[in-house]
Amino acid sequence: DSLSRLFSRCGHVQSVDICDKPGPGEKKDKLASKFFDHKTLKGFQVAYVVFRKPAAVQAAKALSQEGPLLISTESHPVKTGISKWIASYEASIVDPKELKAEVDAYMQDYDKKVAEEEAKAAMEEGVPDEEGWVKVTRKGRKPGLPRTEAANLRVLEKEKQKRARKELLNFYAWQHRETKREHIAQLRKKFEEDKQRIALMRAQRKFRPY
Repeated sequence: DSLSRLFSRCGHVQSVDICDKPGPGEKKDKLASKFFDHKTLKGFQVAYVVFRKPAAVQAAKALSQEGPLLISTESHPVKTGISKWIASYEASIVDPKELKAEVDAYMQDYDKKVAEEEAKAAMEEGVPDEEGWVKVTRKGRKPGLPRTEAANLRVLEKEKQKRARKELLNFYAWQHRETKREHIAQLRKKFEEDKQRIALMRAQRKFRPY
């Protein structure tokens, strides 16, 4: 808004596109939603000011001779500091009703598109093309599950795999503990056998430790 106001003295400003870095002069598509896919630009930025008439470009070049252009003035102040942070925070709060309305509208468009694709596939099912080929779709052989049911099946399968991995890890831990117990028991048994052998050799006066 500030750039449009500053350059409007040169001619009618058609659009102002702000980018994070210089690039081709192709105009980016505007975001369809203000809730999703919104990227906040930080740091230095590049602005492309598009005028309706070419003569305005020459007038804009001549502005450099008039001195710097002030974005924030008494008549058109720009918020900074705490006031800017407060405004940014208030703008970041999402209205639940507005968000729900946008999501419902998106899902209606999506369901309509899916229904049109399914109707088109049903019409083409079993109909040969110009070369005589018949297109076989997944829906014709086995209808696909609804989105919710398929999602539930995926969640159940993930939980099943997670339980199987946990049981396998518990089995390995139990097996490791049993192996350690057996090893300790063997060491104790060998220690007792060595004690008995030493006692017997002492009794027979054949004990020679060195």
